[in-house]
Amino acid sequence: MSVSRLLFGGAVFVASFLLFLGEPMAARQLLPVFGGSAAVWMTCLVFFQLVLLGGYLYAHLVTRGWTRHWQRALHLALLALAVASALGWAMGLAPLNPAVTHPVLRIFAALSLRIGLPFLMLGATSPLLQVWWTQVERSPIPYRLFALSNLASLLALLLYPSLIEPHMTLRFQRWAWAIGVVVYAAMSALLALRTPLAEPIPQQETTTRTPWPRRLLWFLLPLAASMQLSAVTGHLTTNIAAIPLLWIAPLGVYLITFILAFETPWFYQRPIMVRLLVVMLAALGYVLSHADVSFPIGIAILFFLAELFFACLFCHAEAYHLRPQGTAESTLFYLMIAAGGAAGSFLIGIAAPLVFSSNYDVSISFLITAILALAVVWQDGRMPRLLWGTVSILMLVLVFALRAAYDRGTLLATRNFYGSLRVKGEISQHGDPTRTLLNGSIRHGMQIFSPALRRTPTTYYAEDSGIGTALAACCSTRARNIGVVGLGAGTLAAYGRPGDRMRFYEINPSVLPIAHNLFTYLRESGAQLTFAEGDARTSLAGEQPQGFDVLVVDAFSGDAIPLHLLTVEAMRVYRRHLAPGGVLAFHVSNQYLDLPPEIGELATAAGMQAREVASAGNDAKGEFSATWVLVSDDAAFFTRPEVADRITPIEPRAGVRAWTDDYSSLLKVLRW
Repeated sequence: MSVSRLLFGGAVFVASFLLFLGEPMAARQLLPVFGGSAAVWMTCLVFFQLVLLGGYLYAHLVTRGWTRHWQRALHLALLALAVASALGWAMGLAPLNPAVTHPVLRIFAALSLRIGLPFLMLGATSPLLQVWWTQVERSPIPYRLFALSNLASLLALLLYPSLIEPHMTLRFQRWAWAIGVVVYAAMSALLALRTPLAEPIPQQETTTRTPWPRRLLWFLLPLAASMQLSAVTGHLTTNIAAIPLLWIAPLGVYLITFILAFETPWFYQRPIMVRLLVVMLAALGYVLSHADVSFPIGIAILFFLAELFFACLFCHAEAYHLRPQGTAESTLFYLMIAAGGAAGSFLIGIAAPLVFSSNYDVSISFLITAILALAVVWQDGRMPRLLWGTVSILMLVLVFALRAAYDRGTLLATRNFYGSLRVKGEISQHGDPTRTLLNGSIRHGMQIFSPALRRTPTTYYAEDSGIGTALAACCSTRARNIGVVGLGAGTLAAYGRPGDRMRFYEINPSVLPIAHNLFTYLRESGAQLTFAEGDARTSLAGEQPQGFDVLVVDAFSGDAIPLHLLTVEAMRVYRRHLAPGGVLAFHVSNQYLDLPPEIGELATAAGMQAREVASAGNDAKGEFSATWVLVSDDAAFFTRPEVADRITPIEPRAGVRAWTDDYSSLLKVLRW
């Protein structure tokens, strides 16, 4: 193999590896500033797709309208600027400023300033070098280079959660990535200088222009695949955790389908795959229509990843089948693929929360796939048309059925950057009228409106729960000062007594009006209530010490606490706001993550003690089983009779160590 070919392959491989290594790395560093919600990654995904589109557009235009001299000059200048930008990020020259307003725009601005130009150049590499290859080798477009780029991307995604994140600090990761950009820039510059570039590709080179319906499918098929990627990622990260591990798995599956479609087209056999896709869509319909059924984390993740695999393989393989054969339209083909990918992620990550009050993303994205399948197989005969016409109709029925199920008993539904909230009014099995606040399928509070139970704390906050135990043992002879991270339905306000002060920290601006207008906990509390809007950790860091007797950390993002609230640095912030002998109460009820061992490590690092409190629940009173961890530097607190009878020691877990803002890994605390 010639040196030239090694350089081409090496540059494409390194560029793609760095591109997809930088994605979870950059997004991970935004979590402490923007609240740790799943929407942070969804917005990042939109940004990355848009930058990739920009890179493909650059490759398309520079090979069309620029002479070989100016192609080299422009490319070398942009490479130099990209290196400077990457090194600036490594040195921390672009600090983040916390803000609640316009989070999407601020995430875009932060990413653009930090890694925008390096990502643009990395994204442009594969299509640009493929055109340069044809001008050097005088051979057809090497679509295998596209598969090689996806293989490198997949390798980066596999290494990040398994080796890089668990063992390297974020600072080290930034420097390693920046050095990688320097190596890439050197390879790319060498290619630009060595390659005897031909003049720009003339438009008339193509003997037959691709018909517009086929070009439209170049755009629509990747759009559907990208919608599925964003929808499945959003579903997993909302209901499990907004962590790189669950960002990466769907993206890895997405890339695998690209590799199979472009490197091993024989793998995709339409008659077999379309039937498998029908089976998977039927299974998806069942799962979505039974949202109240819980599955083990491994089964839930594998099911949605399998669904994503078959749907994306169909879209990408059909797009490859429709590819152009000539050089002149090759960059246009990649540009349309990137445009479809960007449009799909934008529709789910940005537009859907603005348009829909509830989350129908998964069902809608797969409905679009079914309709595209109908268009693709239209020429295959009557039976395929009938099959996919029926599937499309059934998927449409599923969308409306899910909407009807969501709307049944719904008093209010709203959706924004931070989640999809609903308030449902129901009659309990004991005949009591209730209202429940949900984020997706996760309950964030419930109130029973019968006179006897109206002011009774319910769900995870019952009197025998961890927080009930902490409040009962605190300050029995004087008024209490209580801080609460996460408002929900305002259930904890039911504990407020005359003279007490309670301060709630809530990042979602939609939650306070809901808690105040549709529940009565806040209005009927005996305590003096105040509220702080914004990320709790950021708000607490900017306030004078509050002297809380009890500080509750209950800021859920779907079914998981945002990780930036569980670090050594966060513990320092909390402790600064505690009164002498004060108690931290962490709510860690979670079917996927075993968090008590991690909080135990954090408590030890802070010079405090931690104990676990588990309660069984009581259906008649609307009480759920709950797990809390109580943390205090007052050893006597844990010996009080009302506390000692309820607590248990936290069992250490192998490999778990205290997380910091610069290091965290959930592999050791996942419940598989």
